[in-house]
Amino acid sequence: MSSSIERTVLANATVFDGTSASVSPNTDVVLEGDRIVAVGPGLAAQSRGADVVDCADKLVTPGLIDCHVHFLADGDFGPNTHAQTPFSLNFFRAAERMERTLTSGITTVREAGGADLGLKEAQEEGLIAGPRMQISISILSQTGGHGDTWEVCGAHMPGMLDAHPGRPHNIVDGPDQMRIKVRELIRAGADVIKVCTSGGVLSPRDDPQHPHFVAGELDVLVEEATAAHRFVMAHAQATQGIKNAVRAGIRSIEHGIYLDAEAIEMMLEAGTYLVPTLIAPMGVIDAAERGVDLPATVLDKAKAVVDVHRASVAAAIEAGVKIAMGTDSGVTPHGQNLRELAEMASLGMTPGAVLEATTRVAAELMGIEDEIGTIEPGKVADLVVFDGTELAVEDLGSRIDGIYQSGRLVGR
Repeated sequence: MSSSIERTVLANATVFDGTSASVSPNTDVVLEGDRIVAVGPGLAAQSRGADVVDCADKLVTPGLIDCHVHFLADGDFGPNTHAQTPFSLNFFRAAERMERTLTSGITTVREAGGADLGLKEAQEEGLIAGPRMQISISILSQTGGHGDTWEVCGAHMPGMLDAHPGRPHNIVDGPDQMRIKVRELIRAGADVIKVCTSGGVLSPRDDPQHPHFVAGELDVLVEEATAAHRFVMAHAQATQGIKNAVRAGIRSIEHGIYLDAEAIEMMLEAGTYLVPTLIAPMGVIDAAERGVDLPATVLDKAKAVVDVHRASVAAAIEAGVKIAMGTDSGVTPHGQNLRELAEMASLGMTPGAVLEATTRVAAELMGIEDEIGTIEPGKVADLVVFDGTELAVEDLGSRIDGIYQSGRLVGR
């Protein structure tokens, strides 16, 4: 071992390693450089010269993963906010939101529309602090769909998906346009492709219960993404939109508000993941209560989906659908990500299952389980230390004592 490589031991911890829903008491985790090199009891005594951090009466988990965030917004989707924000200021604000997310214990995210390759590379180069990212860059939408900002005045309102040199225009209609647009996104640096297979809450002229895109368009989308070794994630709220996405081979359903028994069975058979984003519609209502200027139609849609959303996710959990944690932060302010864990637990998931969904299962969804998501030798040293040894997830955010990313202490 080179003496220049930093070695840290988190000693005497209660470890939730993500490989199961249980914990191991009195366990040491040895970090060397950016990797975990050993896990087990009594390792601190064998680690001469290491920085030993006593974690007695503390819980250590893998770094937490949020599979659905938007760094180009922060709990305010009012059109005036976007119209009055200088273009470049959006990226400086995104950097601050990324750091806020990291200090909430989220060391990895899937950015579900907004961030471009520049933001991702700035984090990778250490220019800004934040979670490591998989980026979708934009959200593919049909004309009049969830990603279409056209208003009845005839103008497109400014927003986080406006086209620029690093973010291709997002409206597509027909298989041929779809093929070109997927290739453009991959050229721009997209790690994952996001598509709207239904209407949504925040968009002006659509309905969350209506499916969007037809089978031929979705088949081409998945074909092109698969050829480039990319997964596809679907904003899918409508029952038929969910089913269309599953039939096309899309890897994850985001939101899943109007699930029915058939859709759940289809997801089980296909192995499709559900990313619930339970706090998202609540966040729209919260924003209106804070005074954010939102159209009445948007607020009405948010209020209409809260209860059915919770019932759908509860049914999926009970049936055994694979759940990966995602918040839709951006709809809610960044840094509140761990609120989602309490909501997941309230719908029937055990605390251990919630943490699995926020670590190992999330990493599996993103296809990066060989690198992160569990505390095992050889994995990247992303870890969170919490005060207390309980797995209770209702107050995890207030218990954070240390955040390690690639072996470095980056927050506490």
